[in-house]
Amino acid sequence: MFQTSMRSHTCNDLSTKEFNKKVSLCGWVNTRRDHGGIIFIDLRDRYGLTQIVFDPEFNKGIHKSAEFLRREDCIQIIGIVKKRKKGMENKKLKTGEVEVFVDKLHVFAKSEVPPIGIDSDEVASEETRLKYRYLDLRRSTMQKNLLFRQQVMNAAREYFNEQGFVEIETPMLVKPTPEGARDYIVPSRVNPGQFYALPQSPQLYKQILMVAGFDRYFQFARCLRDEDLRADRQPEHTQIDIEISFVNQQDILDIVEEMYKYVIKKTLDKKLEKFPVFTYAEAKDKYGNDKPDLRFDLKLFDVTEIAKKSNFSVFNEIIKNNGIIKCINPEREFTRGEIEEYTKFCVSFGAKGLAYMKYENGKLESNISKYFSSDALKELIRITKIKKGYLFFVADKEKTVNNVLSELRLKLGKDLNLVKDELKFCWIVDFPLFSYNEDEQKWEPEHHMFTMPKEEHLGFLESEPGKVLGNLFDLVLNGTEIGSGSIRITRPDIQERIMKFIGINKEEAERKFGFLLNAYNFAGPVHGGMGMGFDRTVALLLGGNDIREVIAFPKNKNAQCPMDGSPAEVDEKQLKEAHIKTDVAMKKHK
Repeated sequence: MFQTSMRSHTCNDLSTKEFNKKVSLCGWVNTRRDHGGIIFIDLRDRYGLTQIVFDPEFNKGIHKSAEFLRREDCIQIIGIVKKRKKGMENKKLKTGEVEVFVDKLHVFAKSEVPPIGIDSDEVASEETRLKYRYLDLRRSTMQKNLLFRQQVMNAAREYFNEQGFVEIETPMLVKPTPEGARDYIVPSRVNPGQFYALPQSPQLYKQILMVAGFDRYFQFARCLRDEDLRADRQPEHTQIDIEISFVNQQDILDIVEEMYKYVIKKTLDKKLEKFPVFTYAEAKDKYGNDKPDLRFDLKLFDVTEIAKKSNFSVFNEIIKNNGIIKCINPEREFTRGEIEEYTKFCVSFGAKGLAYMKYENGKLESNISKYFSSDALKELIRITKIKKGYLFFVADKEKTVNNVLSELRLKLGKDLNLVKDELKFCWIVDFPLFSYNEDEQKWEPEHHMFTMPKEEHLGFLESEPGKVLGNLFDLVLNGTEIGSGSIRITRPDIQERIMKFIGINKEEAERKFGFLLNAYNFAGPVHGGMGMGFDRTVALLLGGNDIREVIAFPKNKNAQCPMDGSPAEVDEKQLKEAHIKTDVAMKKHK
């Protein structure tokens, strides 16, 4: 590695090979120890640590200067590499067999007492970490996170380059178009009263690149969305974005799966098995949601047909009102208090209660089992394969049952230590093309309006929209959706039908999406692609889930940056140049 004129080595380079050599090191004072007049300092840079020694017998003048050094002072030293005394080696450090006796010292800058412990296991509050992010980023954990992020990025880029993809940057100032979240808008100074939007994704531009003939595109795209925040969401994030021409759905699944296998082998030296594929309906049936955590084997069982034969009025009434009954088999013993806590948990997610049966002496017993025939109870045993413990039942509308039991499944997985330390990917396919918005009483695209319906479902696009499946697919890792993609609509007539159905007329479509629709009048190829959350992927590969831990300068939960004070007010001159008045916004804010 190239070294600058100020240092001959990094703080992770030195070993006994450099014995008696003169070296120059630069970095920060990590720790300082004064042992009987000899001062020992661990010097730190982003590569590691080296112990440096200020010994009055080696250099009396320099030793006196070192008495004023404190933690986080930034210094340069020149000295001689020596072997550590026998028994004083530090096997935890790569440089642990040597130390540098200092001949010359140059202090670049003195540090105030840092509000964050750089070398401490005690982590400061989130607000403090974000306010002093430049100090937080000095911590070895954060440096390792960002270095790993770069390794993942390099490996992915290497894979796409080998597969003939072209890396193309799409615009950051784009036309405002609806993509599911609110746009961040930017005023145009030279076009008074008009605005750009910051891109929520490169969706429309990558489709145009396919029309332009760039048949394999990728980009580490910056995406900006004005939405409520949570641990895995930021107003700006990075996406691995791809688009490919002349493909079907399986082609894209294969390419993306191979990319992840390549990246994980390269960065973690782990070999992954083939990713299982579930339809949306299968995932909902077995796991209650469309992003199953496969690190533990705990499935849901639909027992509506068995419950129909029972005399249990609660279940019968729910079935009569088009509800369903499902159960889960954790195969564990529980106390009455634990069952009550799980009942409260289920109620908090919308359940009316939690019914249960206990397996004992080859039979299912509880206060509701008497309403089931012996044949029905045997059928429950057969379907759930229960050998011990309890069955937990939830009865309600299908959406509520799936939501409650999926949450209960995750809680049981955590409480019972069922979750294995491994990476479990899966594909979810055959999503509904539309979802019904109960609040607004209208149909909306499940993902986005540029998704191609399955050919065999085009006939009932308008008449039975709930039955229409799309060429849609999600990639899930450890219970978190990390990517979403589809085959795109390339036929203007089908695109017009979709837009009309969701309430976008020709005039509005032309105003908002005319540049894309017009492009397809010049023979666009069949194509599809995916957007994969890069920050999420890196966080999950590191064993976490908070993407702020792998982003250098994230925002807090209010979309603010405590370090630089953004967002901030703009002075009147800038507002006037951009033709903006803030009277209404400021009055409303006050």
